[in-house]
Amino acid sequence: MSQEQPKRPQAEKDPIKYGDVFVVSGELASQPIAPKDAALMQAKENQTLGQAQKGGPASIMQSAATVNVRDGEVGRGEFSDVAREQGVSVFEGKVDGQRVITESVGRHVVGQFVVPEIPMETPGTALERDAITIGEALEATGVAGAFDKPVDESDAAAIQAAEMRATGKNETESGGLGARAQSAATHNTRTVPQSNKTTLSDVLRDARVKLQADKVVTREDAEGVIGAELRNKLDMKTTPGGVAASMAAAATLNQNRNKG
Repeated sequence: MSQEQPKRPQAEKDPIKYGDVFVVSGELASQPIAPKDAALMQAKENQTLGQAQKGGPASIMQSAATVNVRDGEVGRGEFSDVAREQGVSVFEGKVDGQRVITESVGRHVVGQFVVPEIPMETPGTALERDAITIGEALEATGVAGAFDKPVDESDAAAIQAAEMRATGKNETESGGLGARAQSAATHNTRTVPQSNKTTLSDVLRDARVKLQADKVVTREDAEGVIGAELRNKLDMKTTPGGVAASMAAAATLNQNRNKG
């Protein structure tokens, strides 16, 4: 389920609250998303990442705040109570050797995702001929990490984004890897027994063969896939060892290899 365009939870005009677009509880869930909250989160993302994360918490907050202001539910200069009293934060840490960004409003985590360890000013195209390709990164997901995870909508969206990056096309190939991933995600929503669900391994173990074209993974490729996975996760957390994580790791390895 995409979170790019916040929707009204009910017909009457109520402000869009944190609990409508993020998996949060307690005091924050009932707080309207205000413009100053979004602006502060965007500033924190810029400070930590060098830019706002596409499809990340700041962009979701900005969309929701814009609707709330347009409908006259909050003022342009307002903070929510939680953001005003407890602040917002973007924290960078390391998990299993990968750079992980955790974003919070007060004590509540609203998003967590991996990012490539590549400076923003580094060109994304200056990579060696034997660098890791998108197909190889996808296959790595299918044989390690989250290989046994049943495919869901966030996985399908990430795989579709990776395929489009590899082929240079703005649509999912009929019968291609992305289409297969979407079919698996749909199948899994209708299949109760865990043993009958289609896993990432089932879809990705021969990804290079299924892709009509391939290319080396750059930071831009990884960011596009990360954004796609985030937008389709209710908790806005990329899967450890999943598609986005593998793409981020490949982009980082490619950049480090290029320095050697």
